[in-house]
Amino acid sequence: MNSSRLHPIIHGTILLTAAGFLSRILGFFYRIFLSNQIGAEGMGIYQLIFPVYGLCNAVCTASIQTAVSRYTAYEYSARSAKGARRTLVSGLYLSVFLSSVLGILVYHFAAPIAIGFLKEERCILLLQIMALSLPLGAVHSSINGYYYGMQKASVPAFSQLAEQLVRVFSVYLFVMIALEKGQSATPLLAVYGLVLGEAASVLYCLLALSLSGSIRLSNNDSPQAPSHLLQLKRILLLAVPLSANRLLLSLLQSIESVCIPTSLRSFGHTTSEALEVYGIFTGMAMPFILFPSALTNSISVMLLPAIAQAQAVNDQKQVRQVSGLAVRYSLIIGILFTGIFLFYGNEMGTLIFHNQTAGLYISILSWLCPFLYVTTTAGSILNGLEKTGLTFFHNIIALTIRILFVFFAVPKTGILGYLWGLLISQLVIAALHLYSAKRLVNFSFSAYSFILLPLIKLAASLAVTELLSRLLPCPQISELILLACRICVICLCYFLLHAGEIQSFVRPGKKHVRT
Repeated sequence: MNSSRLHPIIHGTILLTAAGFLSRILGFFYRIFLSNQIGAEGMGIYQLIFPVYGLCNAVCTASIQTAVSRYTAYEYSARSAKGARRTLVSGLYLSVFLSSVLGILVYHFAAPIAIGFLKEERCILLLQIMALSLPLGAVHSSINGYYYGMQKASVPAFSQLAEQLVRVFSVYLFVMIALEKGQSATPLLAVYGLVLGEAASVLYCLLALSLSGSIRLSNNDSPQAPSHLLQLKRILLLAVPLSANRLLLSLLQSIESVCIPTSLRSFGHTTSEALEVYGIFTGMAMPFILFPSALTNSISVMLLPAIAQAQAVNDQKQVRQVSGLAVRYSLIIGILFTGIFLFYGNEMGTLIFHNQTAGLYISILSWLCPFLYVTTTAGSILNGLEKTGLTFFHNIIALTIRILFVFFAVPKTGILGYLWGLLISQLVIAALHLYSAKRLVNFSFSAYSFILLPLIKLAASLAVTELLSRLLPCPQISELILLACRICVICLCYFLLHAGEIQSFVRPGKKHVRT
């Protein structure tokens, strides 16, 4: 595999990762600010609307973006610019129609959804405002899918930043205005920010399309380009089973999310305490664990169209090499952050959120990292090979495990029962995804290179960091800055120890990489 063929993946991954990290850093400050203003209970109420948001996105957003990405990649590899643009237009028509219908339904039935399903009357207005964001999200995701298919990640990356920037600063402005008027901040302000963030990303995407002229049809394109109707049919054939899969998965995830506070009440918590625990878990601990996934998610997003293009020209060597490298680096990143969160999770929760419970959850959830990140990558490989049925089946198994823990473990052991269920389910789905991807692609997998060697390098990095912290004089600075310095030293040592492998990944044409 020469470097020119891998270059779009690397370039796109770097752009998406940079945007993802910047967005997540902003998101951290945003969540800290938001949790201080609306409290843990308010965070729990705010998080309750996202199961409904996820259900709607499963129908009208995520699956259509995947289909647009895959068929744009196919048309792009066939050098049919008109076919790629028609894929985008067809995807936009479909996603905007579906999202508008769902938005109207959520708006009009917000009360029964909030009271009957979420068991929280205070979510009614939040759901109605959230419904306005659905058509905006559909436009945003379809355009992103188009650019992902061409392996041009700049527009999705900058639209992600635009969305986060507008969301954070608009909510900050709303809170300041409310405080000046003597009013308390509520979760409703965060939902307004969600809508404004989506609007900003849509405006950026439409501006990028209009400036590039990507959506206009020229007269000199290939006459063999498929019609809009054919592209719509193709998108539906891929998106319908994907949507059905994701809808069922989202429904199960929604049941899981809604039942966690109920099971916590069965454990002995009051309604307020249950929402507070749920808010700490979903709004404070999990964002830390998901923070490094900005890199693995970027790899996965660029991986799907790359595999689709390689399949279009029947280049199995390309598929094997890209898949093996992606899995390897997902594990390397996951092992690094397991060590960081395991050793410093308690300090993170205490220093950043001033909440010891959040620190305990971060430490326990640290074991999720390798399984969580490799699941994302292996799932993208399977989807790129059009094995969506396998990913669906594996997800059902994992969700069933988690739901069983919610119903049977949480009422007896509290939230810790769910955390252990989450860990077991993630281990199972990672093993299933990896086994299936390796069987289909037959990439080389070495337990020593992929797992044992990164663990040794992690131990060495932790030891060097602790030794330096004891030998070097400690300046009079805050504990939070010292913690950040330790984490930076660990990451620097770890990646220096992996320098040769990283160089071989960035310049694969120079040297054969044994994976």
